[in-house]
Amino acid sequence: MKILLVEDDNETADFIKQGLQQVGETIQHEIDAKKGILAASTIDFDVIIFDRLLPSMDGLNAVKILREAQILTPVIMLTALSETSERVAGLNAGADDYMVKPFAFSELHARLKALARRQPMQEQVIELAIGDLLLNRTTRTVIRGGKILDLLPREYQILEYLLQHPNQLITKTMLLEQVWGFSFDPKTSLVQTHVSRLRTKVDKPFSDDLIKTVRGSGYVISNNS
Repeated sequence: MKILLVEDDNETADFIKQGLQQVGETIQHEIDAKKGILAASTIDFDVIIFDRLLPSMDGLNAVKILREAQILTPVIMLTALSETSERVAGLNAGADDYMVKPFAFSELHARLKALARRQPMQEQVIELAIGDLLLNRTTRTVIRGGKILDLLPREYQILEYLLQHPNQLITKTMLLEQVWGFSFDPKTSLVQTHVSRLRTKVDKPFSDDLIKTVRGSGYVISNNS
């Protein structure tokens, strides 16, 4: 794996770098959030490790900037802040996973490998469509009824996954695994909140709903009323 580490604490950074190098991974280390953003924007990494508390910019804001720029490289956020609200804030900012310091290197490496495996490059269908909704995976544009929809990165990922499985039930667990990379339920309204925002953009301005809720089960994208 090719990994970007953005961490200003030298002791933590050395611990992670030595461990990753010993297992054969390639790692680039930046101590500054702005340099980390630049590196992530210009080099293709498999995974990014971002510290939460950095001197020049909060890691949350850095991850938000990456996601707004459509840089969807998986991110693990490291922090000494263990409260549930801090974890939720990190995930909502666009991080894919969240680890509290101190942590075991073996667990960090396992999570890095799990996130790297999620990179979706195997199938190259350029356009996904249902009804008057069209998603172009090359330009990452979404159009419905001739109108371009402005989706945030996580909203785009959810819609892309739904469109890959039209007329099929997609559960909350499936979305957590495929979009966020969770193998557990974080016990938050993460999925419901993002799907609700997506539906506001995809369905609310139009006469018929494509994304349908199956109560207690999940969601279906369908052109059938």
